Amino acid sequence: MKKSKAIVILLCILLVLAGIAYIDVFGVNAEGAGSASDISLGLDLAGGVSITYQVVGDEEPDATDMADTIAKLQKRVENYSTEAIVYQEGSDRINIEIPGVSNANEILEELGRPGALYFIAETDEDGNENYSAQLVQNADGSVGYSYVLNKTIEELEADGSIVLVGTDVEDARAGSSQDSMNNTEFVVSLQMTEEGTQKFAEATENAYSKGETIAIYYDGSFISVPSVNVVITDGNAQISPMESYEAAENLASTIRIGGLKLELEELHSKVVGAQLGEEAINTSLKAAVAGFVIVALFMIIVYFIPGIASVIALCVYVALVVLLLNGFDMTLTLSGIAGIILSIGMAVDANVIIFARIREELASGMSVKSAIKAGFDKALSAIIDGNVTTLIASVVLLLLGPGTIKGFAQTLALGIVLSMFTALGITRWVLNAFYALGFKDKMLYGMAKERKPIRFLSKRGVFFSLSAVLVIAGFVVMGVYGAKGEDMLNYSLEFKGGTAITVEFNEAWSLQELTDEVVPKLEEITGGTVQLQTVQGSNEVIFKTSSLDMDTRQALDDIFESDYGVDASKITSETISSTISNEMKSDTVIAVIVAIICMLIYIRIRFSDIRFGISSIVCLLHDVLVVLAFYAAARVSVSNTFIACMLTIVGYSINATIVIFDRIRENMAVMGRSEELADIVNKSITQTLSRSIFTSLTTFVMVAALYILGVTSIRDFALPLMVGIVCGAYSSICLAGALWYTLRVKFPGRKKADK
Repeated sequence: MKKSKAIVILLCILLVLAGIAYIDVFGVNAEGAGSASDISLGLDLAGGVSITYQVVGDEEPDATDMADTIAKLQKRVENYSTEAIVYQEGSDRINIEIPGVSNANEILEELGRPGALYFIAETDEDGNENYSAQLVQNADGSVGYSYVLNKTIEELEADGSIVLVGTDVEDARAGSSQDSMNNTEFVVSLQMTEEGTQKFAEATENAYSKGETIAIYYDGSFISVPSVNVVITDGNAQISPMESYEAAENLASTIRIGGLKLELEELHSKVVGAQLGEEAINTSLKAAVAGFVIVALFMIIVYFIPGIASVIALCVYVALVVLLLNGFDMTLTLSGIAGIILSIGMAVDANVIIFARIREELASGMSVKSAIKAGFDKALSAIIDGNVTTLIASVVLLLLGPGTIKGFAQTLALGIVLSMFTALGITRWVLNAFYALGFKDKMLYGMAKERKPIRFLSKRGVFFSLSAVLVIAGFVVMGVYGAKGEDMLNYSLEFKGGTAITVEFNEAWSLQELTDEVVPKLEEITGGTVQLQTVQGSNEVIFKTSSLDMDTRQALDDIFESDYGVDASKITSETISSTISNEMKSDTVIAVIVAIICMLIYIRIRFSDIRFGISSIVCLLHDVLVVLAFYAAARVSVSNTFIACMLTIVGYSINATIVIFDRIRENMAVMGRSEELADIVNKSITQTLSRSIFTSLTTFVMVAALYILGVTSIRDFALPLMVGIVCGAYSSICLAGALWYTLRVKFPGRKKADK
C-alpha cells in the first residue's frame, strides 16, 4: 500500500467516524432525530403508557380465560414494542404497559376494546338488510363506501345474523400471495377453530348462494366487508386484496385481539415514568465511558500500534451501534445493554485473537507485513466460528423468544455483525495504513514469547471435582431454602407478582426524592425490594412490592398518612400477577433449547467431531448452573434481567470455548501424530491463554464499571454477570479442552484412539 493511499484510507475512516459520531450526538435535524437521545427506551429506563382494562360482566372471570386473554394481549401489544408487558391486577383487571409512548388516547384508539368482534351476515333469514353501504368522500378526495348497522348487536344476536364471533377465530396473519395475473397482493389469512370452521362453512355457503358479503364488525364499527367468492369448508380463509402490508397487519391484529375470550372495557389510562429513572441512564453512560477508556488504554499499552488500530475500530463500532439502534428502531432496556456489553467484549476478543496471531508470526521470523496478513488469515476461522455460533443463538432467540428476549437478541445480533465488520475490516485497513506510513519496526507490534505448555490436563480431576462441588452446592442451597418453606431463588415481582399500592401525595415528588426518602422506609416494613413509578401530570405514585398481608398493608398506609399527610381515601392496593407469564417462561426455555441444538449442529459441521459440540454445551451448562448457584447463595434478586444475564453468559461461554477448540483443531492438523494428544491440547490452551485472560478482563471491566457506578437494580444485574464472566473464562481454560480430551479417549469412534 502506498503512503498516499494509506493517508486517504485513514482520513476516510476518521471522517466517517466523525460524521456518525455527530449524528449520534446531534441527530440529522434540529429536533435531534437519529441521535442517541432519540433511541427508544424501555419502561425501566423511560416509562410509557399504562392502561388498565376491566372484564365486562358481574361474574368473576375464569382463571384460564384470564390467562388466555393476557397471553393474546401480550402478542398484540408487542406490535408497539417488544418490551411491552401485560399482567393481571386483582381478579378481573388487566394492566398493559407500553414503553416509549406518551399518547394514551392514541394507543387506546388503535388497541380498541378487546372481545367485541362479530361476523355479520348481510341479510337475515327474512331477507332484511342487517347493514347498508353509503357512498362517502374520503379526506384525499377519493370516493368509497361507509357501512352502517341497521340493527343493534342484541337484535342481530337474537335473529341469528351474527354467524361467528371473535372466539371462533383461531388466528389471523398478514401475508402476500399471487393473483390470477401473477401480481403480488397483500392478504389477511384467517384460521378458524373447530367450532368456527363448521359455523363458517354454513355462513359462506349461505352468503355464496345469495352473492352476499359477510361483514366484520369490531368495537362499534366495520373493519372489513369482504365478498364471499367460494364456500369455505376447511376453516381457512383469505381477505384480499389489501392496499398495503401495513393495512393487512392492522386488520389481522384487530381480528386477533377481537378473538379474546373475555370482553374488556377501559378502566383508566395514565402515562407512567421510568422505573429506574434518569439517574440509571446517566450512571450507565458514565460506566460505559469509564469502561471503554480503561479498555482502550489496556489495548494500547499491551499491543502498541495494533492496539491503537483496535481503539479506532472500537470507536467506529460504538458509533455504529448507537446509529443503528435508531435505524432499526430498537427499544433499549437493561437487557439490551447486556447484549451490547457482550458484543463489545466480542469485538475486543476478535482483535485480541488477531494480534496474538500477529505476534506469533513475528516470533517465527516473519516480516511485519507478512505477519499482519498471516495473523488475520489464521484468526479468521476462530473469529467466524465464535461469532457465528453466538449469532445462531441470537437469531433463534429473536424468532422464538418472547418479547423481552427479542430485545436482547436484537442488540446482540446487531453487535455481533458490527464487531466482525470492525475487527476484520476497520482494524485491518487501519493497521495496514499504519504500516504503509512507516510504522514497520517489530517492536511496535510485539513478539510472542514461546511459553512452555502448561499441563492443564494433569489437573483435570481437580477441575472436574471443583466444578461438581460448585454446581451441587447450588442445588443444596436451593434445597435448603425450599425445605424452610422459602423460595429457592429470590424471585422478584416480575416472576412472582405481588402488591401494587397507588398513592396520591399532596404535592409532586421527583423520582430521586422518592427513591432516597420514601422507598427505604417502605423496604424496611416489607422486607423486600420496592419498585416505583410516577404518573405524569399528577401527584400519583405507584409502589410495587412482594405480596403483602393485611397487617403489612395497614402499616404502609399508616406511614403514608402519618409521615406524608396522605388522605387514606387516596391510597389503594391491588394484588398483581407476574409480568413474566408461564407462556413466556416456556417460550424462553424452548428458544434456548433450539438455540443449543442449532449451535451443536453448527459445531459438528465445522469441526467434524461431535465431541467438540458436546464439550461446548457441557461448559455452557456448567457456567449457567454455577451462576444460578450464586443467585441462590447470594440471594440476588431474580428479575426480568435474570434471563438476559443467563443468555449473556451462554453467548460469552460458547464464544470463548470455540476459540480454544479452533486452536486444538489447527494444531492436530499440523502436528498430526507427531505429538501425543494430551500435549496438543495443553499446548493449544497455553497458546490461547492470553486471549482468554485479556478478553475476560476487558469484558469484566465493562461490567464492573456498571456495578460500581450503577443504581441498585443495575448492580443486581451486573454482579452475577461478573461471576459469569469469571466462570466462563475458567470453564474455557480448565474444562473445555479437558472434557474434549476425555471424550476423545473414552469414545474414540471408528478410528483408533490417540495415545
